[in-house]
Amino acid sequence: MLELLLSPIDPSRPHEIGTMLSWHARLMVLAWGILVPLGILSARYFKIWPGQRWPEQLDNRLWWALHRLFQYSAACLTLFALALILTQGRGLDAHLHRILGWLVVVLVCVQVASGLLRGTKGGPTEPTMAGDHFDMTPRRIIFEFVHKSLGYIAQILALAALISGLWYANGPLWMWVALAGWWTGLGVVAHLCQRRQMSIDTYQAIWGPDEGLPGNKLDPIGFGIVKRNARNEIVDGPDQPQRDRSDTTSRPSKLS
Repeated sequence: MLELLLSPIDPSRPHEIGTMLSWHARLMVLAWGILVPLGILSARYFKIWPGQRWPEQLDNRLWWALHRLFQYSAACLTLFALALILTQGRGLDAHLHRILGWLVVVLVCVQVASGLLRGTKGGPTEPTMAGDHFDMTPRRIIFEFVHKSLGYIAQILALAALISGLWYANGPLWMWVALAGWWTGLGVVAHLCQRRQMSIDTYQAIWGPDEGLPGNKLDPIGFGIVKRNARNEIVDGPDQPQRDRSDTTSRPSKLS
């Protein structure tokens, strides 16, 4: 069994890629196989942390700290891995892998730029109540659509790049098994979190469910994102009928 796991996935080709290429691969696997998916899971499912008494306790920023740590670390590793491969010259004859890799690099730059341009926060914890996020201005709405959509696209492309790179490098079987096992585990976690409807809207996680607040008058942004009421019941999401948002005066704002 050990001999089988250590053997290349394609016995007809050798597994010899050199130092630079091997470190490029390791860094990319760390960035896009481990860090980025963990950053996505933290941002999507842990805006309300386990044990947090929401909506009495609002704006737990642990998910935000984890998301930034994982994604910025992955961005730095990606650029370092890119530098390694550029010093290698032509390297492997992996046309598809290069295309996927460059698309991922471009999306990394766009994602970092979009995060920096997301606008102000606002709300009762800021110097002024007005802010792009609190008021859900067009700038913030565009940011959320772009950042979420391109983030998932980048992760899908990166996974395809990892698989293609592993194939071109003729990686040993244990690498395929480890990657498949890890991603299967991530998929199971994501499935369970989604079934428990933990993908709560960012706005509500920060400022609560009061329908008098600007952002709570809007539909959730992103697939599978849900909104809850003050009793922590799902009131808006993929399995619920559309709410009538024309009447937002039934409950006074806690911030008024």
